[in-house]
Amino acid sequence: MKRFWDQASAAPVEGGFEIHLDGKPMRLPSSVPLLVRSERLARAIAAEWQAAGGGKGGEMSFSDTPLTRLAGTAQERIAPDPHPTVDAIARYGESDLLCYRAETPAELVRRQTEGWQPWLDWMAATHGAPLRVTAGVGFVRQHHDTVAALRNVVAAYDADALAGLGVAVPALGSLVLGLALAAGMLDAEAAHRLASLDELFQMEQWGEDPEAAARRANILTEIKQADRYLGLVRGDA
Repeated sequence: MKRFWDQASAAPVEGGFEIHLDGKPMRLPSSVPLLVRSERLARAIAAEWQAAGGGKGGEMSFSDTPLTRLAGTAQERIAPDPHPTVDAIARYGESDLLCYRAETPAELVRRQTEGWQPWLDWMAATHGAPLRVTAGVGFVRQHHDTVAALRNVVAAYDADALAGLGVAVPALGSLVLGLALAAGMLDAEAAHRLASLDELFQMEQWGEDPEAAARRANILTEIKQADRYLGLVRGDA
């Protein structure tokens, strides 16, 4: 669409901050103004609208405003009833990528153990959620206490953070890595490397596949957007 505003700004209001375009609140598809609690997030959203289209009359795409999409999702889709989102995110822990290990070759087994096991240990120690590990592709059922603990961890996040996790966890294929990202213990690139460990190992052995590289780059972009959003929600980015 064409840019119709000159100035985007974050405006303090009761309950948080709105994003104003030439002094008028930006509205979501439901027609209510977008409202965020974090001033840093509000300023970052205003900045992406200020940059979108390059200037009044320029062409902009909603792909230019990823923070807005996440904040809008949190407000319109998650906040009214977080339970479906919590369930969908927590379910990734029942088949977490980090729990499925190779049997061979030895070098891949070593890399998986060194790269993944510390994060499973962190889940057990920090969140009381020890996850079972298996070799091969056969499904391993997690203990019901662990499943319950994982859901409780996810349910403790507010709608804003759930919106970020809702992008990061599926992109990574791992609830564990997504929670580490949300906690600020991993950045986007480190989390992506861990999630891509098997694929990167195969690339070393057989060479790069351009389609696979493009797919990984797209996934990394998604994870970076989610990571930035989660940092702004936390107030440390």
